[in-house]
Amino acid sequence: MAFVNWLKRKFVIIAGLLTLGYLLLPNIVVTVFSFNNPKGRFNYEWQQFSLDAWKDPCGVADMCGSLSLSLQIAFWATIGATVLGTMIAFALVRYRFRARGAVNSLIFLPMAMPEVVMAASLLTLFLNMGAQLGFWTILIAHIMFCLSFVVTAVKARVMSMDPRLEEAARDLYAGPFQTFVRVTLPIAAPGIAAGALLAFALSFDDFIITNFNAGSTVTFPMFVWGSAQRGTPVQINVIGTAMFLVAVLLVLASMVISNRRNKQKA
Repeated sequence: MAFVNWLKRKFVIIAGLLTLGYLLLPNIVVTVFSFNNPKGRFNYEWQQFSLDAWKDPCGVADMCGSLSLSLQIAFWATIGATVLGTMIAFALVRYRFRARGAVNSLIFLPMAMPEVVMAASLLTLFLNMGAQLGFWTILIAHIMFCLSFVVTAVKARVMSMDPRLEEAARDLYAGPFQTFVRVTLPIAAPGIAAGALLAFALSFDDFIITNFNAGSTVTFPMFVWGSAQRGTPVQINVIGTAMFLVAVLLVLASMVISNRRNKQKA
């Protein structure tokens, strides 16, 4: 009976830990198999511990080139989607104009639409314009795809802002630009950062839209998909593990900085 009572009290915590473990399980498998030394072409069965792949992560031809290309596209897509998305979010929250409700509804359309539909539509647009498929068509497609996610994240933050803070800045003779830089932008920064991180992750990870609009250009997700048909190199697991560790370190660093700021305010 005591165990049942304890289980009821800790049920939410236990369920949360089990869910977190389930979500992290693929990352753990990828990390473990990054130290594998497979006998054949496919890295699906554990054979022997080895550090060879970690010593030479670019040992597979064209893999690091595709990784570099994906990082470049994700970086510029994040910049473009964040700038445009932030401006759109402020316009939708702060201003009243015709078709504002329709624009609010259309913003969610790319998130609700299947990727294959958006990919085919963009491909049709590029072909009708006579554009050569490659880096720039992928970049434009990624910006359009990520834009809705940035707008949603920034809009939620802007809607929760207290307008009295900006009014206080204007009462203290701050100009519009100074008010925006010193008051509005720092308050909206967490939402902008969240939208930017989400845009980077979505752009780097995207396969369907990229595959339709890439032409002969090969990004890292496309390289992984192509490699899986012939044999999965261990270096793919190495790159995946490294990116997962970088993401974890960024989250931990953000938590440490946030805790320090909270202690300073207290």
